[in-house]
Amino acid sequence: MPRVNRTTVLTLLIISSSVFLLFQLYYYRKYVSKHAFLLQPGPYILSRDGYLTANDIQWQSTKKFLGVARHFGLPLFLADTAALTLLSQDSLRQRDRLVHEPHCSFLCTGRPVTSFALHANLWKYEPGFLLAAEQKGFELLELRGRDPRLASLDNLSGEEIPLHFLFRLHGHVIQVVFLYERSGNYLWHGELRLKAHVDRSFAPFKLLDYGRHPGSYDRPELVLTVVDGIDVRIPRNISRFLSEQRQARFLECRYHDARNFLQLYPDDVSSDAVDFRRKVKSLLHLASRTLAKLDIPFWLSSGTCLGWFRQCSVISYSRDVDIGIFIGDFRSDIVSAFKSAGLSLKHKFGKVDDSLELSFLSEDVKLDIFFFYDNGDVVWNGGTQAKSGKKFKYIFPRFSLCWAELLELKVRVPCDTLDYVTANYGVTWSVPVRNWDWKSSPSNVQRNGEWPRGEWAELIQVY
Repeated sequence: MPRVNRTTVLTLLIISSSVFLLFQLYYYRKYVSKHAFLLQPGPYILSRDGYLTANDIQWQSTKKFLGVARHFGLPLFLADTAALTLLSQDSLRQRDRLVHEPHCSFLCTGRPVTSFALHANLWKYEPGFLLAAEQKGFELLELRGRDPRLASLDNLSGEEIPLHFLFRLHGHVIQVVFLYERSGNYLWHGELRLKAHVDRSFAPFKLLDYGRHPGSYDRPELVLTVVDGIDVRIPRNISRFLSEQRQARFLECRYHDARNFLQLYPDDVSSDAVDFRRKVKSLLHLASRTLAKLDIPFWLSSGTCLGWFRQCSVISYSRDVDIGIFIGDFRSDIVSAFKSAGLSLKHKFGKVDDSLELSFLSEDVKLDIFFFYDNGDVVWNGGTQAKSGKKFKYIFPRFSLCWAELLELKVRVPCDTLDYVTANYGVTWSVPVRNWDWKSSPSNVQRNGEWPRGEWAELIQVY
């Protein structure tokens, strides 16, 4: 056997070592340095194909978090708008045309946040859950706020309750929104407010689906299904839930200002006033049910809106209930629907394309429905004087609608309620006025001509 030259062996060893060293440098630059955050404390996440993507992080973070929640019996449901949009029926029909990760078509949205919700009555502060999440590598930011359910005209303190939990793992954030039951039989979540000591870099707060403002929802029916290989609850009617989420903004009653108002102008506690408030509550609930069946949105208007905004109640001397509806939501069967609900038609003024107004009667309380028309930068509703045929117009700045609560009912109000009330009642809206003339007292009233006498029989109907 020929003797091996030592120089040759040494040369081969040097070459092999150099190649191995170059491979290590290449590996570090191409993989380890790119994913250096994996070297942080906590369990590592390994990609299925050896290359870690943002979708891998999102999918595996979600799977790991839901596994911990399931172990502690927390029935979270998917509330992430991007994921639910992908799961909606319209998207499922086009699924073959969508390009997604083969193992993560819905939960991997490409966003740094995934949102879940939890019915707060199912949450009991469980240190074990939070500890288990921490042991899995999650960091927690707990955001709390005052409980509005404990606020009232007599008690303005309100204890603090958990509103949002943010769990972070390898840069991906899981948001858990707490949904609380309110007296109007709906669910509510609070605003996400960051206190001075909170780390602003913990999460991309501007990208969160929930927390920019309080929100309210009907109680969704949930189904347990498998999404991207993970057991998860989702709303049965995804499209409805997404529609609610887009229009969920909620305005809390201004209890502090209402208490100040009632100290200056004590509420009427006579038996007649108490009976009136009872009748208003019954009528408002009936109107809400009737219009919901017709899928017609409405809001508190005129004196009813003023009562909610000024004193968190109804104005006992107003003697009626006022609501507004956009004329685009009018349905021809609205009169028959209210008659079927037990109300009688008191009057019908105007027509669909001009100054329509309906008034119904329940016992001795009126329900006035004012239809609103768009006119550029403003909206308006009409009024008619039956004996003269004179027309009036009430002009408001354009507004969007928010949810609120009045008399244990979830109702809509103009989001910019102060502007709405000021337009109608002027800057002195906070001062009660018992002698109110609907033709001249409102700040926003204008004459709008007269109905032709030959059309009175059709346009001015009094019953």
